[in-house]
Amino acid sequence: MELLDRNGLTEREFLEQYRAGDYERPSVAADMVVFTVTDRGSDDYGKLAEKELRILLIRRGGHPCLGKWALPGGFIQPDETGEQAAARELYEETGVADVHLEQLYTVTDPGRDPRTWVMSSSYMALIDSSRIRLQAGDDADDAAWFTVGYRLLREHKELLEEGYIRTWTCELKLSSEEEELTAVINRTVTAKRTAKSTVYSIQSNEGLAFDHAKIIAYAIERLRKQTNDTDIALHLMPELFTLTELQSVYEVILDKELPEAAFRDKVAGLVAENDHYTENTLQHASRLYRRNWEED
Repeated sequence: MELLDRNGLTEREFLEQYRAGDYERPSVAADMVVFTVTDRGSDDYGKLAEKELRILLIRRGGHPCLGKWALPGGFIQPDETGEQAAARELYEETGVADVHLEQLYTVTDPGRDPRTWVMSSSYMALIDSSRIRLQAGDDADDAAWFTVGYRLLREHKELLEEGYIRTWTCELKLSSEEEELTAVINRTVTAKRTAKSTVYSIQSNEGLAFDHAKIIAYAIERLRKQTNDTDIALHLMPELFTLTELQSVYEVILDKELPEAAFRDKVAGLVAENDHYTENTLQHASRLYRRNWEED
């Protein structure tokens, strides 16, 4: 026997009379923080090139935020998931598919887009720089890679009767050959006996569209934490690499130098030796490694 609801309707009858338009519905976008690591130019041919962490930004070609730089992304279509929309937009902007792509969080702040009620499902993508070709989408004037800088400015902690409020104030600096974008972001953690919450807020912003500065800050902190705790940084590496190159990638993500011996112990199980060596007449040849899939 088919169940009836409190109004005496079957499920089929309920769905026939249901009107979705009775409820205001948001548009939902998929926005991506796309990271890569590239070599910084060096005049010393015999010296290992320093690494730079970079992020992909798109200059908006239309209103709102005309001329400002934004994260690549677009609206999720009715016939696709958020992950599929993110992958589609990523391919349209970079020509790359099958990359590490993970959801960061869903941004739901009221008024974050002046057009209408827009929620954003944000994602983080990691790409080996050798695979990329840039092309701006239909709603953009330009696409460019920006070098990432993210540093702590100050920290404040206020004790509560049962808990605390702790705020980290950080400066985000994104630099290209032509311009520099800056923002100051607060990450505030409120801890009480029964609950703990984290809120990101933008204190100042120069050149970035919408609330994308705090999405970028969240992604940098996620990437740093996972680099410490997991093998996520290997998604930024080519098929073969030296341990020195891998250490440089870890250091540029974490923004600190790492002791060589401790680093090699840390990644020993994550990589496997290869029979190939680097070809460099100015230095001794270094063994090449690959990701150790057996331990993945």
